Amino acid sequence: MDVLSRPLIDRTLPLLAEGYAWLPNRMRDASGSVVRTRIMGRPALALRGPEAVRFFYDERNVHRHRAIPEPVLGTLFGHEAVHTLDGAAHRARKELFLPLLEPTAVAALAEHVSDAWDEAVPEWGRRASVVLFEEAATVLTRGVHRWAGVPLDDAEAGAAARDMTAMVDGFATAGPRHLRARRARGRQEERLARLVRDVRTGAATAPAGSVLERVCGHHDLSGEPLSEKTAAVELLNVLRPTTALAWFVAFAAHALHRWPENRAPLAKGDVAFQTAFAHEVRRFYPFVPFLGGLAARDLFWRGAWVPEGGLVVLDVYGQNHDETLWGDPYAFRPRRFLERAVGRDELIPQGGGDPASGHRCPGEGLTVGVLETLAAQLARMEYTVPDQNLAIPLHRVPTLPHSGVVLAGVGRAAV
Repeated sequence: MDVLSRPLIDRTLPLLAEGYAWLPNRMRDASGSVVRTRIMGRPALALRGPEAVRFFYDERNVHRHRAIPEPVLGTLFGHEAVHTLDGAAHRARKELFLPLLEPTAVAALAEHVSDAWDEAVPEWGRRASVVLFEEAATVLTRGVHRWAGVPLDDAEAGAAARDMTAMVDGFATAGPRHLRARRARGRQEERLARLVRDVRTGAATAPAGSVLERVCGHHDLSGEPLSEKTAAVELLNVLRPTTALAWFVAFAAHALHRWPENRAPLAKGDVAFQTAFAHEVRRFYPFVPFLGGLAARDLFWRGAWVPEGGLVVLDVYGQNHDETLWGDPYAFRPRRFLERAVGRDELIPQGGGDPASGHRCPGEGLTVGVLETLAAQLARMEYTVPDQNLAIPLHRVPTLPHSGVVLAGVGRAAV
């Protein structure tokens, strides 16, 4: 039988069982950078490498429209979100987010989050211990709401943070986690849709130049304003990913505990090292396992084939741990980012391609800026790490140290 027409065995169950390791394991078995398989009943072509990134993000090859499963839309991204669009419609919607790439916007968000962190630390010090993941999520939620111009009472920040993290935690699973994610999205979409309605009717005011003002006034390619529901979805696509940086904050603390030699250059304000550390946290620790789209036509990649409508999958975790790119991929070594310029399509924890015109996350600059700031805050802070389970299970998506990283004896920032 011809290799191109050989029946493919569905690998959905092994994927769910192995999590982050599934696709890298298949790549290793195939001794290459491409794998043909079947996922959720569809033929699939899995790719890895900078050239594969460019192939994947070329809209002549791969479409996102109808590619995202409903369970992911119903929890993580939201229906009618920018992630579901292609071509001119995608570019028109993405105009809403492009100002978030500006250095001034990044600096402003980092400042708001840093202020919220400083407000929280004294209260942490009054407790015997805190779970950093949970506390960081609340800090980030407070900071991003202030920055975006979205009102949120301090007393409500913890509940909002739990909803934001639930949406991320439950998107890739079934059962109670998924149900919690759906309920959380419903609550937050309803809250933000009411706010959009109030701004448009004059019952509330959006701060000038704020994300809230931009969303309420944005017009899509059709020239029509976003519906209240879609506007709420896109507001959540600013608020939720920022709260989700709690995963990276927990990973940063994990790294500082395991490799404490990184603490001094962070604490003393070495800006280049802070950026390198943020990049290495995003590269080294597991967050996005892979990204998917639909083949826009019959596609061939390095001798492998997928038919039009089949899945095309980009191996994000595998590429960020590819020995041919990183040399020592399982060593946590921030200085690798100071030793050479890393190509745009080599490091892809939040996707690849051009963020201005393609599907790469437009908030990547915000991620790096906030993580630089909070990693330095952590490095300057006094605390101890009591005995706990800091193992990071690769079968769980998204994963996290089992304990959420417990800190004890939190004190003022070291001088």
